Amino acid sequence: MNRFVFAALLALAAAARGAPPETGQLDASATLFTVMAAINAAGYSADLSSPNNHPLRDAVRAEIAKRNPPSLAGLKEFFEKHHKRTDSAELAQYVSFALTAHGPPDFAINMRDVDIPPDVSPMMALSPLLAAFYKEANIDDLWKRSQAAIDQYVARYHSPVAEAVLAVNAYLRQQTSGFKGRRFQIFIELLAGPNQIQTRSFGNEYTIVISPSPEPRIFDVRHGYLHYLLDPLATRNEEILNRKKVLADHVLRAAALDDSFKEDFMLLATESLIKSVEARLDHKPEGIVQALKEGYILAPYFAEQLPVYEKQEESMQFYYADMVKAIDVVREDARLSAADFAQQAAARALVRVAEAPPPPPLTGADKTLDDAEKLYTARDLESAKKRYLDLIQQTDRKTMQAAAYYGLARIAVLQKDPESAERLFAKALETGPEPAVKAWVLVYLGRLSMASGDRQQAAGQFQAALKIEGASPAAREAAALGAQQSSKP
Repeated sequence: MNRFVFAALLALAAAARGAPPETGQLDASATLFTVMAAINAAGYSADLSSPNNHPLRDAVRAEIAKRNPPSLAGLKEFFEKHHKRTDSAELAQYVSFALTAHGPPDFAINMRDVDIPPDVSPMMALSPLLAAFYKEANIDDLWKRSQAAIDQYVARYHSPVAEAVLAVNAYLRQQTSGFKGRRFQIFIELLAGPNQIQTRSFGNEYTIVISPSPEPRIFDVRHGYLHYLLDPLATRNEEILNRKKVLADHVLRAAALDDSFKEDFMLLATESLIKSVEARLDHKPEGIVQALKEGYILAPYFAEQLPVYEKQEESMQFYYADMVKAIDVVREDARLSAADFAQQAAARALVRVAEAPPPPPLTGADKTLDDAEKLYTARDLESAKKRYLDLIQQTDRKTMQAAAYYGLARIAVLQKDPESAERLFAKALETGPEPAVKAWVLVYLGRLSMASGDRQQAAGQFQAALKIEGASPAAREAAALGAQQSSKP
């Protein structure tokens, strides 16, 4: 099946900085297709008469009705039991399930209870029902027969999405990282009710699910991609933002602002920055006025700061902290005291956006690793080293210990200690890392072998990295480049 992957375009935006790109993908999901086929057969009828539906939806519904699988009775009972008040909320829980579950044929969810998204926890009984439905209704056959229609629809999005991602990467001067395979993913789902946009941020995956619409929803894709890049910056600078949180009192007067922004100042700050970036990219300064009216209280401040950012050389990743530190609470309080907030948000036609509930906060070893990674990214190497060492003592989980050795090895690389780095990378490999980490360990070992002049050993390590299932696209790209360089005379 032909798939459109714009990794090469992302690489262009990062090439000037010499960093490997995070890969964005535009695709369809067999798991999501199966879930949507099941609920369509079980009673999901959102906007069924709309002319904006894709013909594939009716065709699949008719085919499943003809096949009449025995599991349908159980699916109908499940669907009725989990019925929601709105079509958007109805769809949201099934999108979350599809993005959490393993694919066919078992659709199992194999993760700790604490890691399961809140709206998926009540739906665990769907897995065996889907497994039976997948087999009885021969969904694999329907999926294969649907590929031509899916590919044709995906093609509508390919060029405009690639252009939008390039524009954002260029503006933010994005430096990317393949650690743990973090990526931005777009799924097209033709069996969903039309004009729906669903976004999810689960772990290192930021996913947008798009249903049929009269025109491609590029604005929403770009908006989601901005969240993917900017949300981690707010999290990393949570302490600084919390010192500005007193300004959040003003949003109580903003009747048009969704409660999620009133309850989460970091989310409000990020959305305000995104509104300001969008206004710059679209050359529409009037968007800042509208953003403030709707309650995005930091949009005017960021709109004033972005021209300053554009004139200097740092990427947003490193400029962000200084920008939020410079928020003058007294000055912004005076500005916001005079603001006239709207009573309702300006409507944007044909789009319903449903955000998943936030995942539970990290605890224990997971939080220690997350803290260590943030410190490493901020180049606070000594503090990061301490947290990685704490992690080794804190857990018996081999994959976590391997991640700690991997972190310590990267610190040794930055501190120009290749002997310690090689020893720690080897220790990470022996301990049993996750595939995404293992691939990067082999890439680093290959680079160290290249630096020592052992091209044959380097080639073997790069080739081993390329063979790992579950390696991130960025790791594969780095391994392929290393393999090519190691083969040169």
